[in-house]
Amino acid sequence: MKYRSSIMKIRIVNKSHHPLPQYATVFSAGMDIRANLSEAVELQPMQRKLIPTGLYIALPQGYEAQIRPRSGLAIKHGITLLNTPGTIDADYRGEIGIILINLSSETFTINDGERICQMVIATHSQIEWQEEETLDVTKRGAGGFGHTGKS
Repeated sequence: MKYRSSIMKIRIVNKSHHPLPQYATVFSAGMDIRANLSEAVELQPMQRKLIPTGLYIALPQGYEAQIRPRSGLAIKHGITLLNTPGTIDADYRGEIGIILINLSSETFTINDGERICQMVIATHSQIEWQEEETLDVTKRGAGGFGHTGKS
């Protein structure tokens, strides 16, 4: 059975020398984003670098692009994103850059065309604050970190 949810058209400028990002499977939430490099980049242990993609997008109001790590790079090489998830706002028109960090103890080489992260397009709302003196009481109350794990 082939399932296809509604499709949104997003304007994109591709200044990279790679194909446009695409979904790997019918049910994929994210598209792999590739490094667009003139030469390989070495990422030393605990080093972070901004990696260009050559991609520029125009999202509609009410949407964001979330930039997330790739699980394979994380588990196999300790490579992740420093600001996870990164957010690309609807009014940003610059090149999408990815902040990678090497959390392993070994140098990692990023090659041109390497899949370095994934992008998920998501809706969001903007809010207006309504100031109050108190909030309603709930069973959880002010219970914070680890609260629901207590016996």
